[in-house]
Amino acid sequence: MPPILPNPLNPNPEPANNLLSPALQALIARAEAALRQRLPSAEQSPIELHRAMRYAVLGGGKRLRPLLVYATAHAFGETGPSLDAAACAVELIHAYSLVHDDLPAMDDDALRRGRPTCHIVYGEAMAILAGDALQALAFEILAEQASRNLDAATGIAMLRVLGRACGAEGMAGGQALDLSAVGSSLTLAELEHMHTCKTGALIRASVQLGALTATADNDALDALNRYAHAVGLAFQVCDDILDVEGESSVIGKTAGKDAAADKPTFPSIIGVDASRARLAELTETALAAIVPLGQRGVLLAELAHYSAERPS
Repeated sequence: MPPILPNPLNPNPEPANNLLSPALQALIARAEAALRQRLPSAEQSPIELHRAMRYAVLGGGKRLRPLLVYATAHAFGETGPSLDAAACAVELIHAYSLVHDDLPAMDDDALRRGRPTCHIVYGEAMAILAGDALQALAFEILAEQASRNLDAATGIAMLRVLGRACGAEGMAGGQALDLSAVGSSLTLAELEHMHTCKTGALIRASVQLGALTATADNDALDALNRYAHAVGLAFQVCDDILDVEGESSVIGKTAGKDAAADKPTFPSIIGVDASRARLAELTETALAAIVPLGQRGVLLAELAHYSAERPS
């Protein structure tokens, strides 16, 4: 049976994206175009691998991480094409992480973004290879951009930021903590540390890459790190609440999966009401961090609200 491929005329956009302002929706379209351009053709050998890569990336999604790259850089006056490489790099890393997270050895999920997960369509081996190739492509794109448009020190700093977000101090470490926590009781501090790595690291990297591309000063970087840390945690708290209260048809993945797998979540540790209160607190922290930006931070402010209030 031939593999299921997304219709290029209907990329299955994330329903929650319709809640964003026209400015952010335009940036999503920009990111989509950049991703399509940089991914290998579905007709290029090895065809099955390239189709799996495109399936994993182009099947919809919030594009929050590219939006954070663009919004951060825009706050400092940078809007040029140099941003597209960083935006693509973080989204490719995110897509690779989802492919691997959904594998039977990890979260064992059959639904992602409202359709079968990559390994369900292409098989486990090809899904693993697709994730590997997407990670490698992310660094290739970022390195090529750095060599063309940025000074060497900035380019190296950007590669270091992305590498750290992927590794043992970031997503991989967070996923390891997540796997080891199944069936265990965590404190709130332990849970937040796990998600600061697993989910928050790439969100922070997205903001940092946008700031580095725009050559933001150190004071601005400190404020943006506080913003990104709060947004990353808020995104996860919202995700955990949606896992309890959302419907699979709306959130695009299996609802109730965390409870069924006996995974510690914010609602399971502190309850839904306290989780909502923590979500509001984190959003306020994020917004307070970017107050010095004034109107320049309007897109970042919108993304902070979106991360905490999205319906899926």
